[in-house]
Amino acid sequence: MRTHARLTTLVTAAAAGSLLLGGCSLAGGDGGTDAGAPSAEQREDGTGRVVLVTHDSFALPDDVVADFEERSGIELVQRAAGDAGSLTNRLVLTKDDPIGDVAFGVDNTFASRALEEDVFAPHEAELPAGADAFALADGADRLLPVDEGNVCVNVDEAWFAERDQEPPATLDDLLDPAYADLTVLPGAPTSSPGLAFLLTTVAAYGEDWPTYWEDLVANGAKITSGWSDAYQVDFTAGGGGGDRPVVVSYDSSPAFTVADGETTTSALLDTCYQQVEYAGVLTGAENPAGAAEVVDFLLSEEVQAALPESMYVYPVRDDVELPRDWARFAEQPSDPFEVDPAEVAANRADWLAEWSDVTSR
Repeated sequence: MRTHARLTTLVTAAAAGSLLLGGCSLAGGDGGTDAGAPSAEQREDGTGRVVLVTHDSFALPDDVVADFEERSGIELVQRAAGDAGSLTNRLVLTKDDPIGDVAFGVDNTFASRALEEDVFAPHEAELPAGADAFALADGADRLLPVDEGNVCVNVDEAWFAERDQEPPATLDDLLDPAYADLTVLPGAPTSSPGLAFLLTTVAAYGEDWPTYWEDLVANGAKITSGWSDAYQVDFTAGGGGGDRPVVVSYDSSPAFTVADGETTTSALLDTCYQQVEYAGVLTGAENPAGAAEVVDFLLSEEVQAALPESMYVYPVRDDVELPRDWARFAEQPSDPFEVDPAEVAANRADWLAEWSDVTSR
């Protein structure tokens, strides 16, 4: 995340305004690492301190968080743990001594690993209208869907127009010598959109996906550790002065490159892979009742309505209104690529090992 600050200019504006960006406490301060654990009495009714472990791009408006804290009696503290992949790895490694009470940001590409390791505890909750469509087939009682979107190849149309060159339109086009040294993408082992793009190629090319990656690297594709480096630094439209006009990002990204009423970028809708982010109560949480209340909070109408502009993702609820620019510029694919979760669980480690081997040659 999915999910996630898309543009440097937007991040700067958000930091100066109402958003709390990854790494900061939702309740203010430095993430609350000095605060003591809640008392047994506090844990019984859910009030007191609740530690929310997230990926680095988690952000909600101050007023939404403050209202929740006032109503619930909960002091909500955020601990950022890297991208979704890093977050999942850390939750697995600390499952016997969890680093928080509740976690948000494990997505459908990593969910099976977290569930296999019993990172999350069962949590009874009634999903809001529309969210059922994104529920996991296995583990739906432990991980609840919060937001969704699609990882897609994005192109800087303005860059190509200035050079009177047609931008790529398909996965195969990225192998064309005409687009040599123009693509940047996050790595699969360290980034959830990177893993989603790997799964896109698995779905598109089957057993021949390693050959696709060999050809992609041979055509000069650059691989970074995460989405932020790829989009905000190397992408020409990311605000960082990059020199690569093709990037793996999200279907919502074009809504944040609007100038003079038109977007300068587009998502290639035939290259997309659906990504869903989940939240759940951590097994062994100090404050499980409070953690469950935080999960319910993330599914509330006020949080769901804030997601598009605070984290640039789609809400799972179908009763909230999207921002105006999303209707025009954040088009979603009608038939995104997908890989069966059971197949991902069975093959993820082997695919990642082979990907690392292919891309390091």
